[in-house]
Amino acid sequence: MANTKKPTNRKARQAAEAAAAKAKAEQEARDRRNQTIIGAVVVAIVVILVAVIGFNVWRANNPSANADDLNDAWAKVEKASPKPANATDKGGFILSKDGVNKPVDGVPTVGVYMDFMCPGCGSFERSMGDTFTQMVDAGQINLEIHPNGFMDRYSTDEYSTRTANATIELMENDNNPDHILKFISLMYAEDFQPSETSYKSVSDDDIKQQMIAAGVSEDVAAKAADNDYQYKDWVKAMADYTPLRSELWNTEGSLKGQMTTPTVTFNGKYWNRQGLDSSVDTRTAFLKAIGLDSAQVGQSGTLPEIGSDKGPLYP
Repeated sequence: MANTKKPTNRKARQAAEAAAAKAKAEQEARDRRNQTIIGAVVVAIVVILVAVIGFNVWRANNPSANADDLNDAWAKVEKASPKPANATDKGGFILSKDGVNKPVDGVPTVGVYMDFMCPGCGSFERSMGDTFTQMVDAGQINLEIHPNGFMDRYSTDEYSTRTANATIELMENDNNPDHILKFISLMYAEDFQPSETSYKSVSDDDIKQQMIAAGVSEDVAAKAADNDYQYKDWVKAMADYTPLRSELWNTEGSLKGQMTTPTVTFNGKYWNRQGLDSSVDTRTAFLKAIGLDSAQVGQSGTLPEIGSDKGPLYP
């Protein structure tokens, strides 16, 4: 009897083992499919984040704005009160060797449209800040700063608008361009600039301390970084108006026809940073565009090739 049952038991074990192996293989296949799906979802999320946030831009709500949209937005700028006394007609603030709102004749005016939350602006400042300071001090350029409140939605406390307002109040009350440029540099320092993806609140006092560290007097810093936000309405109106200016829109790439930050102009003419050779660093590209050798930076009397009327030479 034992001999006749043994084969049956062996077959039963083999069948059970085969069934178990099949079930295990099917489960492993399901696990692999699930992992593939999860991986695909993660990749899709990363792609979306890179496209929407990682590119570090502020996208205009209506990049194909018509004249009526532009005029309506400008009307809101005109109604905003009070207005900064030192602002240009396009909302910029000119820094030169002679002070604030005192442009030097015969030299290029470099415009920089920025947002203190913008990572790309931070990277640009860390590449160009020292060079800008040297060129301003030597009277080689006028630097037109456009502090904007484009990216409030990435913070919990209107960081972009607050910092733009503080910078404007500083430029209204401190005539020393070195103080202002140093403050901008400190605000964009990697250990200070907040992340737009994981924002941690930055207080008005934190901003005030950066001003003091830049050489600004305590009285001026306290006024500029208090919580009355004197130019808040004007900043918000400019944030609606500025992106509708078609002369500031990208001329190529995936964001063609939209404004992104930082935007840089030479004598009011758009510099197409999207078209730059990726192998060329920002400073080298800038000096090539303005027509000045690296060794000439900071040399009084040596002026960029583009003068006070030409646009960028490169790309």
